[in-house]
Amino acid sequence: MAAVTEDLHFGPAAGTRFFCTASRGLEPFLLREVRTRLRATQVEYISGKVFFTTCCDLNMLKRLKSAERLFLLIKKQFPFNVSSVSKGQIFNEMEKLINDDPENWLNTLSIWKNLLEFDAKEEELSQKDVNSLKRKVGEDDNTIAKKVKTEQVQEIHENKECQREKQTEETLEQGNCITQREELQEEELQNDAVEAVDTPTKGKHLTFRVSCRCSGAIAKTFTTQIFIHLSDIYSVVGIPVFRVPLASRAYIKTAGLRSTIAWAMASLAEIKAGAFVLDPMCGLGTILLEAAKEWPDVYYVGADVSDSQLLGASDNLKAAGLKDKIELLKGSVIELPLPSESVDIIISDIPFGKKFKLGKDIKSILQEMERVLHVGGTIVLLLSGDHLRRLKGCEESSVSLCPKGSRTDEPGSEECLNPEEKAAVPEPAWSSLEASNQEHLDRMPPFGSLVPVECYKVSLGKPDAFIYKYKKSHSPGQ
Repeated sequence: MAAVTEDLHFGPAAGTRFFCTASRGLEPFLLREVRTRLRATQVEYISGKVFFTTCCDLNMLKRLKSAERLFLLIKKQFPFNVSSVSKGQIFNEMEKLINDDPENWLNTLSIWKNLLEFDAKEEELSQKDVNSLKRKVGEDDNTIAKKVKTEQVQEIHENKECQREKQTEETLEQGNCITQREELQEEELQNDAVEAVDTPTKGKHLTFRVSCRCSGAIAKTFTTQIFIHLSDIYSVVGIPVFRVPLASRAYIKTAGLRSTIAWAMASLAEIKAGAFVLDPMCGLGTILLEAAKEWPDVYYVGADVSDSQLLGASDNLKAAGLKDKIELLKGSVIELPLPSESVDIIISDIPFGKKFKLGKDIKSILQEMERVLHVGGTIVLLLSGDHLRRLKGCEESSVSLCPKGSRTDEPGSEECLNPEEKAAVPEPAWSSLEASNQEHLDRMPPFGSLVPVECYKVSLGKPDAFIYKYKKSHSPGQ
């Protein structure tokens, strides 16, 4: 990730403890981001969550790009020992989790209240500016109502997208107070989630889950959400800071690739001012949008063969105010209208699934990317397991193909995915992971002059995908 140069703003409570949820596989990106962007300390993580301490205000916290949601941390402790206690003892432990240390609860609630008051003032000032601008340009109430409705539809779409994630946390809300009961067993939750124990019944135990979501006027009655996540690895209690997830980008009109994945890919590309960045299969332009928002002084070009996709991308660029930053053109990824070795960076999501049949073309796609990329340039691709098998020319499982940064373990286990996070993992665990990563890296052959240097296994819901980073080592034929 590029160095963050903006000044830090300090919030109402210096040294406040937070945590963020992250999609499976994006933890290393979030680790780097909170350290760089927020200058966070006491950074640690468990699968799907990153914990940190910072004194930044909400304006800075809102700029996190690889996180799903942000929470104030109330308590993090070891899991309940369910194997040696009765159901009654489990409920006692649950009661202690909530009722013990009331001073900590009061302090956290006070911080939460101060943060919201600060945020409300910022929104009020922002709304005054917006209203003033609307009066100047003569925007009518109907247009304003349509914009509000569009934002609501976008939020609903984001929620539905989150629910399709394989490891997505199931959210159970009553008002804004969240309660959830389930049989205690390991389960990874990625977004809003609350877990508790199942309720015993006479004669037998009944496993069940209660899901409640409150909306409309009654939802405004409650102001606080409580997040509880119980697993075999940890017990976590926190308060969501924002109602809308950080991953829901206000500047994206029509969502394509998940914004956190798009930003993570761009952060790997080593984008520098003045570079020529190409997405030859841009779709709705999400990758280019995320990159241009973070690294503005760059020449961005998006290409696609689909008129409808280019139209959607154009609408997104206009909504984000980036029409003058990103150029769109119609063209095939295997016949790009660009000179050889003219591009500095290529970032692209190679489509896959039932709707797309590009598996057999993956080698042709990479050959054309290799042609237009200059020596020393970078390619960052989102690939499926089928793409990897075809690139390697064998039928072995794609899971074993991930080099440095990959995740092949079951959800819930703690791990460190990059050298800079080495201190977060015990030495034996790090040594084992480092050896495994090197083995995978050695087994992954180059593609012509394109040498793989990093890989991250990430979750896109039901299918897993792989973010691969390549470097061009030489001109073909040399």
